[in-house]
Amino acid sequence: MSKETSKVLKGLPALVTGASSGIGKAIALRLSEEGIPTWATARRPEALKELAEAGCRTLALDVTDEQQAREAIATVEAEHGAIGYLINNAGYQQPGHVEEIPLEAIQAQFDVNVFGLIRMTQLALPGMRAKGAGRIINISSVGAMFSCPMVGIYHATKYAVEAISDALRMEVKPFGIQVVQIQPPGVRTQFINTGNNLLPDTGTDSPYAAAKAAFAAKTVEMVKTHVTPAVVAAAVLKAVKEDNPRTVYRVGSQTHRTNILRRLLPKRTYDGLLERALCEFIPEPSGRS
Repeated sequence: MSKETSKVLKGLPALVTGASSGIGKAIALRLSEEGIPTWATARRPEALKELAEAGCRTLALDVTDEQQAREAIATVEAEHGAIGYLINNAGYQQPGHVEEIPLEAIQAQFDVNVFGLIRMTQLALPGMRAKGAGRIINISSVGAMFSCPMVGIYHATKYAVEAISDALRMEVKPFGIQVVQIQPPGVRTQFINTGNNLLPDTGTDSPYAAAKAAFAAKTVEMVKTHVTPAVVAAAVLKAVKEDNPRTVYRVGSQTHRTNILRRLLPKRTYDGLLERALCEFIPEPSGRS
């Protein structure tokens, strides 16, 4: 079935969400370079100029906008008959301690990272099913395997992506549609800086003030050790080109190491390791009520 599916997929396009920069941009460039018809989408279409010059087709798409999502899918299907590869990449990180993140900011995080992914998947599936083939590739994260202070809300969205992907994989398999997760570690993009700009401003009186300052400083420093977007794009290309793709592609040694430790260690022991490694992000006892 896999080789037959690959034959049907040959020549069908890829649609990449969140392609204006970082991982999404690298994915769109790599797929286009391989001769795969590639539609790069983003909220700001003017940010897609370089991709258009490289041969990608471009569309304005905010995955939280129902009308734009429908129009994007319809445009691609009108030209190609169906979407072959839906790469759900759009997402961002809302950092902060759970107590201090406004509920509307949490809802916005889920609307992009989870509901936007669901929306695009629901819209693409009928065309894939009619074609008898398709591949949905969800950009998840090492954060789908654990959670740590100050990024619990973001990690929750990636846990959700994992659960959705696992269920969807079984639901659509009879129709020749495959579902793949890509789990990168930290990636060398503006992702961290963009997220840090969203840290709740709760003033110096906050019991979490010192932890937030430490988080912003340390995460910027950590970016130097992250993998490049090209490494993630290479994993996506494998998921696109292999006849029988894996259910999960773990990118980088950190992701593989985390997977092993998370499976082997009791939760309390793993929590202890994180607390020692990330102690700056946890408030001092005097700051707790």
